[in-house]
Amino acid sequence: MENYPQSFSINMQPYGRNGGASTPTPPATSFGQATSFGQTEPTPVSTPPPKDFVLWSFFNAMYCNPFCLGFLALVFSIKARDRTVAKDLMAANSYGRTARSLNIAALCLGIVGTIILVVIVALLYRPVYP
Repeated sequence: MENYPQSFSINMQPYGRNGGASTPTPPATSFGQATSFGQTEPTPVSTPPPKDFVLWSFFNAMYCNPFCLGFLALVFSIKARDRTVAKDLMAANSYGRTARSLNIAALCLGIVGTIILVVIVALLYRPVYP
């Protein structure tokens, strides 16, 4: 007869939220599962992560970049995203607000500059009648 490995069983208990073994389930009764009316664990309220405005900053850096404000906004947006990943929400919020302000300034200056350029070109190349 060949030697086969002996069979064994593994006790696989589910783990709770904090990594430890969960509390044992109450025994079943003839009327179904026993219920407990104790206090439940409070669920932590998660706050949304601060906004980093990366797409807006990228748009301003590519298309609307007066005085390099769009590039600076992109730098602050990436810093805000890095701080969010590092769980430093206060710094991420600060960098995000700075990126938003730079984006607003870059967009306004870009729009005003484009309008002024169009007006100047229209005035320079208008037809002159004799």
